[in-house]
Amino acid sequence: MKYDANLVVIGAGSGGLVSALIAAAVKSKVVLIERHKMGGDCLNTGCVPSKAILRSAKVASTMSRAEEFGLEKVEVKPVFSKVMKRVHKIVETIEPHDSVERFTGLGVECVMGEAEIIDKHTVRVGDRDIRTKSIIIAAGARPFVPPIEGINDIDYLTSDNVWELEELPERLVVLGGGPIGCELSQAFSKLGSKVTMIEMMDQLMGREDSDVAEVITEKFQKDGINVLTNHKAVKFTDDGEKVLHCETADGMVEIPFDKVLVAVGRKANSDGMNLEQLGIKLRRNGTIETDEYLRTDVPNIFAVGDIAGPYQFTHTASHQAWYATVNALFGFAKKFKVDYRVIPWATFTMPEVARVGLSEREAEEKGLDVQVTRYGIDDLDRAIADGEAHGFIKVITPKGGKDTILGVTIVGSHAGELIAEYVLAMKHNLGLNKILGTIHLYPSMAEANKFVAGNWKRENQPHGLLKWVEKFHTWRRG
Repeated sequence: MKYDANLVVIGAGSGGLVSALIAAAVKSKVVLIERHKMGGDCLNTGCVPSKAILRSAKVASTMSRAEEFGLEKVEVKPVFSKVMKRVHKIVETIEPHDSVERFTGLGVECVMGEAEIIDKHTVRVGDRDIRTKSIIIAAGARPFVPPIEGINDIDYLTSDNVWELEELPERLVVLGGGPIGCELSQAFSKLGSKVTMIEMMDQLMGREDSDVAEVITEKFQKDGINVLTNHKAVKFTDDGEKVLHCETADGMVEIPFDKVLVAVGRKANSDGMNLEQLGIKLRRNGTIETDEYLRTDVPNIFAVGDIAGPYQFTHTASHQAWYATVNALFGFAKKFKVDYRVIPWATFTMPEVARVGLSEREAEEKGLDVQVTRYGIDDLDRAIADGEAHGFIKVITPKGGKDTILGVTIVGSHAGELIAEYVLAMKHNLGLNKILGTIHLYPSMAEANKFVAGNWKRENQPHGLLKWVEKFHTWRRG
């Protein structure tokens, strides 16, 4: 059989772009199909715009603290239209990195349009059929909108269309206390909105330990965000004023608002590609089932990124892309199992929350006998100097004095950067003793990593040996 391509990649988000880049780098013929915008959600509606608006919010927050740094008080007046203009400008600045022009120059054939998989070797785009040896599906995900009564009558926002706002909502309700909900709640609050967060569970950031949620909730409340946990949204009404009706343990409550942002999760874009007819199984949440080599039930069709799971992070999609591409092109000779042992993530609130490996709660649920070592960042010289003396580092190790790092959670300024040392250590099986024996710059936030290792060392001192050493020194003094 003659093929038009060695590989067809469906979706030009993080997973698709990296897949296409790797395939082109090894001189295969690769076709990349995108139905909307190159760069996918991360560039256009996710990571990039959210971090841009958070930066503006952080500057506003720092300005409001001018007196704390010995400066004359500043009246902070965010201009929302200018903030959003900056957000769009940043997206435009980064766009060339993911553009058709760049990838064409790298040897990738880029095709714009809706992809349909006709059979295991044929992908149709418009009236064109592309015959290919292998396929990688990297079609991503979209915001999940729950079937709440009246929601379709209130012109709701999601992480997709919130960037189209031209005026700051005076009263903003945010449904969902996960990473997207937390980041955007704080950003809009710092820019002047009166924000109310609605979370059905008993804490924000449900994937994290309760002590993490407590720090973030306390900070949000201090910032003026109304955090309502154990609230279930059941109905929207608009009788001249938009109102959200929530069910609580104490009965129904009504929350008036001007705009609502729905941030309760994401749904895989697995519809419309003929997957079930091909025999490709989907999980209950709509993601594609894959094996350890990222193959679907059709062995020459692979899936990566949000549409595959189990992690919906840009960096995980890129990580999967290497395995899927190498297995698709060279799997006849050697296949590689995808490695999920060390997957970090961060929520870029103020303070940031970053984690890699097990949380304390997850270790408990697994029945592991562990030691939890903490270091309070309020004690760190650099954090004190920067006016960011808050948060903590929590390291999970096996009980019994072994320094193997099972998981780390960091809450504090620059947590997303500080976690990198632990990602490297866990990836290459380096323990806390190695971190303790490494010189860290003074004064730096990274010293916190060394200090928590020092706390672990003190908690695991060989007390019996030290008693003998004490006697030895006493003897030496005569």
